[in-house]
Amino acid sequence: MKTKRLLILLIFPVLLLAAAGCTDDTNQNPDAGRAAFLGNWTVTPTKLTYEVTISEDPNSPDGVFLSNFALIGESYPPASASVSGSTITLDPNQIIGDGLTVSGSGVLSGNRITWSYTTFDGADLNNVTEIYTRK
Repeated sequence: MKTKRLLILLIFPVLLLAAAGCTDDTNQNPDAGRAAFLGNWTVTPTKLTYEVTISEDPNSPDGVFLSNFALIGESYPPASASVSGSTITLDPNQIIGDGLTVSGSGVLSGNRITWSYTTFDGADLNNVTEIYTRK
């Protein structure tokens, strides 16, 4: 009986530590959802810094608009995307700016969105990775 009790006392803390070390990536940001993405963001690609504003799409419960996405300029209609948990996904193969086709997604973690998307201008396909930081 003492052996069982000792074994339980030794195993229980190990199980607690193991369970505490496990994390679910979808819960890195418990506030994730559309509201967590809204606002002004500073974008830092490799050589240039610029601003993007993410706002609600009033016609969709999970939709958002991204003004100046891919540095197209504020004078163009925004790119559109949808949010699910901590992930924001561009509407597939949409055309923004002067004929730039974009697709891809980003993941929110804390006050940063890490984006991976492609742009196609009719001649060149570019893979882009950017970090958005909340202003």
